[in-house]
Amino acid sequence: MQQTWNDLLFAHWTVPRERLRALVPSELPLDSYDGQCWVAVAPFHMSGIRGRFMPPIPGTSALPELNVRTYVTYGGKPGVYFFSLDAANRLAVWGARTFYKLPYFFAKMHVRDHEGWIEYTSSRASSPAEFRGHYRPCGPVQLRAPGSLEHWLSERYCLYTVSGGSVYRSEIHHPQWPLQDAEAEIQSNTMAAAAGVTLPSAIPLLHFSKTLDVLIWPLKKA
Repeated sequence: MQQTWNDLLFAHWTVPRERLRALVPSELPLDSYDGQCWVAVAPFHMSGIRGRFMPPIPGTSALPELNVRTYVTYGGKPGVYFFSLDAANRLAVWGARTFYKLPYFFAKMHVRDHEGWIEYTSSRASSPAEFRGHYRPCGPVQLRAPGSLEHWLSERYCLYTVSGGSVYRSEIHHPQWPLQDAEAEIQSNTMAAAAGVTLPSAIPLLHFSKTLDVLIWPLKKA
């Protein structure tokens, strides 16, 4: 698949390893930076969604998405593990659950750019998981250096999921993230709690990316 990710916010919190270990499948080793594990809530919206070299499917080529993720390594390859992914299209949710074995959920979502702020709301249809807030960049675009926390958090080129005791991997390719420092006002955020993750009350580490073109390969056994 190919798609473009737009107006993305990374809101990151540290979460104790022992709390995450009970929530992430035992087949996947948790990854950490200087001994700390991280969880992100990431709202954004996608455009240009299509199978590679194929025309877009009407009604599914652009939609909001919000995911809750942490970081794992399997077979020496660092990647992302998703606790949940919410999207505003039932067909897209069905396709992702069917072909990528990912915990997608349908949600009512709204995104708009208002005077430089991205206003974002998401309310899951099947459970009380919601996000309401607005955010914007507050610094220049920077390509973060290898070895930095920001590089470790963002430059991961695969996702992992576990089904039937087997680990699956999907390769992801994109240019390096053009990250900007960000600010946000979050009125409600129960996305992580819906997955059993308790986020600390501390202010999260915030980054923004305006746009990123992405290629995603089919899911395969790792």
